[in-house]
Amino acid sequence: MKTCTINVNGQLNPSAPANIYSLPRFRVSLVRENRAAAPSLPISTSVTAAALLAPCFKGIDREQFVICGLDTKHRIIGLNIVSVGSLTLSIVHPREVFKPLILMNACAAICAHNHPSGDPDPSSEDRVLTARLRQAGELLGITLLDHIILGEDRTYSFADHSWPCA
Repeated sequence: MKTCTINVNGQLNPSAPANIYSLPRFRVSLVRENRAAAPSLPISTSVTAAALLAPCFKGIDREQFVICGLDTKHRIIGLNIVSVGSLTLSIVHPREVFKPLILMNACAAICAHNHPSGDPDPSSEDRVLTARLRQAGELLGITLLDHIILGEDRTYSFADHSWPCA
């Protein structure tokens, strides 16, 4: 039987034995960057969530997308900056949103991003992304409780607006 493997550089190596021990192995770990205590009270409203997440966007001149992982009682267990974009957009993929949530064993999540223009009304892209994130969360068993958009002096909550997604 002829064997053929692919090395780490993506090149075929027809003479190498094909076994599981010769394949590269990877390990992923979650590293806590600081020991600051998260609020122990559950997040029960979009106003509370927006107030807690607003400091993440203070002084930011471009779009930034963050995800906040919550435990079973909806208390914050972690926060991750998923994407930092440009003045008008931030590229966000469900895979990058849910990876840190899975690693922190989150049961639920709230995502948020800013609109540097100051207007928090959602774009069509925001609506499509929110629908995709809700579907992905349902599949993974991580409930997306809200998607909050922060503007200059007001916020928009998808949950408060009955999830008007695409």
